[in-house]
Amino acid sequence: MGMVKEFKEFAVKGNVVDMAVGIIMGAAFGKIVSSLVGDVVMPPIGALLGGVDFSDLAITIVQATADAPAVVLAYGKFIQTVVDFTIVALAIFAMVKVINTLKRKEAEAPTAPPEPTAQEVLLTEIRDLLKERQ
Repeated sequence: MGMVKEFKEFAVKGNVVDMAVGIIMGAAFGKIVSSLVGDVVMPPIGALLGGVDFSDLAITIVQATADAPAVVLAYGKFIQTVVDFTIVALAIFAMVKVINTLKRKEAEAPTAPPEPTAQEVLLTEIRDLLKERQ
């Protein structure tokens, strides 16, 4: 029974749950970026380059035969993936930069000194009384 309890503690720890949420959000963000690149960014670039569709760019190494499909070097898909990665990297960089700026401002913000404890108040009163006697 100890292994089940240990697994349960592991599975419900905050870090594991946070990581799972991050992975799910990352997958969704990846789909959004892929759509952004494939449907919004690449068509105008292709149009500027004379109507080129990057996903169709390829070099046929071996022609297809009746028995085997063609062997193709699909460098257009690679270009698309590099653009996807670049946009994701820039978006994550911007997000981390904003978060770091907010943390820095929070750390630099002046904080009020903590309220003295009852013991500190008592000691301060004793100190003041001793000063008056002198």
